[in-house]
Amino acid sequence: FFFFLRVGVEVELSLSFPPFRRFVVSGHTATMADASAAPIRSFAQAAASEEISTPLRVVQIDGLVVLKIIKHCKECMPALVTGQLLGLDIGSILEVTNCFPFPSRGGEEDEEVDADGANYQLEMMRCLREVNVDNNTVGWYQSTYMGSYQTVELIETFLNYQENIKRCVCIIYDPLRSGQGVLALKALKLKDGFMDLYRNQNFIGEKLREKNLTWLDIFEEIPVKISNSPLVSALMTELDTEAPATQSDYDRLVMSTNPFMERNLEFLIECMDDLSMEQQKFQYYYRNLSRQQAQQQAWLQKRRSENMARHAAGEDPLPEEDPNNPVFKPLIEPSRLDSYLITNQIANYCSQINGFAGQSFSKIYLMDAVHDD
Repeated sequence: FFFFLRVGVEVELSLSFPPFRRFVVSGHTATMADASAAPIRSFAQAAASEEISTPLRVVQIDGLVVLKIIKHCKECMPALVTGQLLGLDIGSILEVTNCFPFPSRGGEEDEEVDADGANYQLEMMRCLREVNVDNNTVGWYQSTYMGSYQTVELIETFLNYQENIKRCVCIIYDPLRSGQGVLALKALKLKDGFMDLYRNQNFIGEKLREKNLTWLDIFEEIPVKISNSPLVSALMTELDTEAPATQSDYDRLVMSTNPFMERNLEFLIECMDDLSMEQQKFQYYYRNLSRQQAQQQAWLQKRRSENMARHAAGEDPLPEEDPNNPVFKPLIEPSRLDSYLITNQIANYCSQINGFAGQSFSKIYLMDAVHDD
């Protein structure tokens, strides 16, 4: 049979045998043979049901895409760069098959630069479509410095993407950490509960307790799987040398990790200072709140005494609440989003320090054993 699809307009299916019946399902016109009475769904409904029923489990990235990301991030160090991810969303697997970098803005922020960047993205995707390359946007990638990526800007970018792409991811690559012998590549997405709360901007203690949301419930890390085609695997096998050790193997034995550890500790101290400032904001708020509650109780006690005297004199009592009184003006509770993000960043720095400290101790014990021999 011949199958033709025009997105958003109609679906026509022609079979080589009669009879035919024309019907409309959710805005799609289709032609099919009289057959079973099974319910017919549109492609949009099928995709939506598949998206809801199958959560995202793995992000599968082609090896060529990983090399492109690494090359772009390393060439532009120490500047932070970003780019577009293209691929396919199939069931529980998000396949990333291609990518392209965004042009650098050079520190300029204006409407013309934003318009040029949008036009560049559209032109790149049009060119990729013309050469029959996957041009479906599945997210973006960005570089980071020492794992400091958990910011409000990242959350805003996620929300902008997820207005049109429900299951988008962000690939974070840290070139400085990768220079220590670890491929610092991770895929992140926002958790649904946090997204709903962020849209309403209700990061107060009562709402967070109601949703049972902690600082661990902001980002969700998706496992990353790097895949290569059989031809690429065969080529790598041919290029593989028979040497017992390569330069990368010797690089793993480098004992100097002091600069990396020092930077992590410096950033950790800065985050601790920021967290202390956030805690001072909350302490100031709760002091004002307790002072206001004491003033309200004193005012109510005084008003009740006045009402008792007026009642004894046969006069009407006064209301016990006065909205114009500044004592009853509600205090604005500070948002806990910044403290949550800082706590996430502190946990990330501690994890990096723990990992590299463990590797350093292993190298020291190994070299000690070698010297003893």
